[in-house]
This record gives sequence, structure tokens and C-alpha cells, in this order.
Amino acid sequence: MLPDFMTSKSVTKSGKNVTHLQWWVTLLMSMALAIGTWNPTGHHFIHYITSSENLLSGFKPFAIILMFALWLLAIKSIFQSLKFYGAVIVVILIGAFIWGLQQYGIIDVKDFEQAGWAATLGIGFLIWFGLNASIIWKKLTGVYTTDLTDED
Repeated sequence: MLPDFMTSKSVTKSGKNVTHLQWWVTLLMSMALAIGTWNPTGHHFIHYITSSENLLSGFKPFAIILMFALWLLAIKSIFQSLKFYGAVIVVILIGAFIWGLQQYGIIDVKDFEQAGWAATLGIGFLIWFGLNASIIWKKLTGVYTTDLTDED
């Protein structure tokens, strides 16, 4: 059903099989949160809650609480795994990539729609990297990120 590159497995040192599907699922979730919150097309959460006069009608309170909770989890994961300086470095890295796309004429950030998509997708990648930073760090160094203890 799914392509092989999405479901390939690796064996850890302890012999556990780990599927690579988690990378794709977290990428999909991160992009859904970023694009669902705001995008240049106008079909997004901010438009949904501001489109009517009564903010407390229908499912709007539920949607607001749900979106707030998802963003709280995303921000917590970003700063827990990357800390402040890591998040700044990822934002600079994403900005440099967008600048490179601009330099090669692939996108034009002077166009509101293209700049909006670049920013929205950039936020999605920041969330994705925040969700997976400890896994990436483990792949690079062999050590999971650890928390500080009282002895430090």
C-alpha cells in the first residue's frame, strides 16, 4: 500500500525494528498544523474563527482550544529539543534556504502568495525538526539528548 521508502525498517543496536514511517507522519502532522493555521489561499483556521460575528458559536470554541493545545505542544517540543539557540539556528537555516531559492529565481518573496507559502512551509519544517531533533541527534552522535540534573 505505501511505497517502500516510507515503510523501510532499521534494526537498532538492541535488535528492535524501527520503521521510517514516523518521519513521514510527523512531517505530515507538522505541515497540517502550519498550513491549517494560516496559508495564502484563505482556507485556514484564522479565517474560520474570524469569518463570523459570534466567536463562541458552533464548534469555534472547540477548534480554538484544540488549535491552542496543538500549538502549545509544538512550541514545547521545539524548545524542549532544540532550546532557544537551536530554534534560532533552524530558523536561520530555513531563511537561508528560502534566500537561495530566491537567488535562483525559483520563488519571488516580493509576491505575497509565494512569501506566504515560504513562511508557512518554513514554520512547518521548524515544527517537524523540533519534533524529531532528538532522533536526528541520536542518528548523528549515537546519544539521545539528556536533561540536566541537579548535579550539573
